[in-house]
Amino acid sequence: MDISTLVVVFLAAVLLVLLLLVIRRVRLLRTGGIHVALRTRVDDTGKGWHLGVGRFHGDEFAWFRALSLRAGPDRIIHRDGLEITHRREPERGETPNMPSGSRVLRFENTTGGPQPQVEIAMDLDALTGFLSWLESAPPGRRLPWAS
Repeated sequence: MDISTLVVVFLAAVLLVLLLLVIRRVRLLRTGGIHVALRTRVDDTGKGWHLGVGRFHGDEFAWFRALSLRAGPDRIIHRDGLEITHRREPERGETPNMPSGSRVLRFENTTGGPQPQVEIAMDLDALTGFLSWLESAPPGRRLPWAS
């Protein structure tokens, strides 16, 4: 096998991976997904943002990293015990890693889950839907901000 054959095989593999990433993202968006950036390392550096697609499923918000071939979600945020602790405009250095026109929400998990704080960023239309989902808990469920 000569070098040109190896280069062609390598490029074909790279193109296949890119095609699979595009197909996955389009499939997620067509089934009700929204563009969302997420970070779990909450600090003042503005680093750690990852672009992805979020999808509502009952009491869960499933987040899929944009550059991942994983079949399932990379992070699941449960509505139970989720409390908004801070809203803000993105910092200048953060905006390249977010959907355009994003707003940032910082959440705290009051049930003591594995990730006590998380930040998400989404555009205003997606944010309206997310806040509606967050506030639409089934009857009888105690909401942290309604007490």
